[in-house]
Amino acid sequence: MIKNKKTKWIVRVLLLVGTIVSMFFVPWILVKAWILPLPDTIQKQVDEAIGHGFDGMIVYVDQEGKPPAFFTGGWKDRQKKIPADPNSLFKIASISKLYTAVAATKMVKEKRLSFDKTLADYFPELRDRIENAEDISLRMMIQHRSGIPNFTDNPAYWENEQENGKNALDFALDLPASFKPNGGYEYSNTNYLLLRRIMDDVLGYSINQYIKEKILIPLELKNTFFSIAEVDLDNVMSGYYVGYEEDFKAREYGMLATAEDVGIFLRALNDGSVFDEGEKEIYPYEYNHGGLVVGYQSLAEYHKDIDAIVVQFINTTDFTGYEYNLSEITIDRIVKIIRKKN
Repeated sequence: MIKNKKTKWIVRVLLLVGTIVSMFFVPWILVKAWILPLPDTIQKQVDEAIGHGFDGMIVYVDQEGKPPAFFTGGWKDRQKKIPADPNSLFKIASISKLYTAVAATKMVKEKRLSFDKTLADYFPELRDRIENAEDISLRMMIQHRSGIPNFTDNPAYWENEQENGKNALDFALDLPASFKPNGGYEYSNTNYLLLRRIMDDVLGYSINQYIKEKILIPLELKNTFFSIAEVDLDNVMSGYYVGYEEDFKAREYGMLATAEDVGIFLRALNDGSVFDEGEKEIYPYEYNHGGLVVGYQSLAEYHKDIDAIVVQFINTTDFTGYEYNLSEITIDRIVKIIRKKN
């Protein structure tokens, strides 16, 4: 009995100490951002988010029955003290996967691709380089259910990210699978790297050109591009990483777009107007998405209950998850403000 009491006392002390210690590691700014009273306008929420430490921010809201609205805060260029501009181009990172998935769907409908064919069917040379290549279907790759390792999870990739990006697939080859095909879910950029290469090969020209012809031109998206080489850098929002003074604007990270262009695309994806007959029924991917690269984080969401598109661009990042969590709290609060006004 005495021994049991002593054990319980020790456990209680350890729990108390653990609780006290853990309090020093709580990201209190996230707690504060979450529990603060909800502002009565989106602009006040944007200003509040800038106060939490974001350098610059653009928010686009398209709610059915109302004209599209833009909200900005902070800097487009911190060094030059240029205020955030709602028409700035922004590196949308993994939001681009939505465009790739729509393009793949169109190619399947055209019978150029099959979601049921395997990676080995298209790239037999990868049978011995990617585990289970003969059992991984294109559908699994689109849905991140392939088990193919994510090249951006390989520490060696980040030793020289811009240079290694030219041979990104090398950082996913000859590694054990994360799980058996269709046996789990793991977000892997390698899936879409391979998908785009397959689509390039099948088309005989760049998938970017196909996306332009089949998606951008029909939707009149004149402010969506595939590379910084296509744009004037002065039109691109600067990008920052916590703890660094460097502006990462000149780094190549793929697609760029204005918040409005992303919003128009997302509306078309969710209402089905981006698709031709028979395509929406076979579309296998998400209808909302986020993006994260050095200096740029983005969220693009459709909320059916309020029939609203919300696109949020923030040009401050870290890879600890802290800044991204803060951005998710911010967009959630923006959506609550919209709901409250309904």
